[in-house]
Amino acid sequence: MNWNNTTRHAIGTTILCLAALTTTAASAAAQQMVSVKGSTLNMRSGPGTHTEVLWELNRGYPLKVTARKGRWLQVSDFENDRGWVARSLTGSAPHHIVKSRVANMRSGPGTQHSIVGKVEYGEVLRTREKRADWVRVERDSGKKGWIARRLLWGW
Repeated sequence: MNWNNTTRHAIGTTILCLAALTTTAASAAAQQMVSVKGSTLNMRSGPGTHTEVLWELNRGYPLKVTARKGRWLQVSDFENDRGWVARSLTGSAPHHIVKSRVANMRSGPGTQHSIVGKVEYGEVLRTREKRADWVRVERDSGKKGWIARRLLWGW
């Protein structure tokens, strides 16, 4: 094909814009998780301290950000419960929560590794490392191990 300079420039500009949008969307998606920073946090029915407290969440509890309004974040959790939390009470320390009834914690990232413990539905775990389909986590007690990613929700 014999394209003139204007056509080549328009195609180049379009490609650059698409690349920028893809990068921005990926960055935004990566930043859409927060966790409870303090010892507890109230999830509320609306963006303000005057609204009803729906849930009390403990340290590390992971939340997906769905909207922002001033100093408040609208969030959802692993059970798709929705509410509002004060942005200042959230942090960026990655955590996962167990979404299966029981999950094996293993010495390495794979089923060939020995079981070093078991975790139960709703347990919050600090995320230490991720590899393909496995996540290395740490309990509050300091015990560390690997869990299949499909059994967890969070970062």
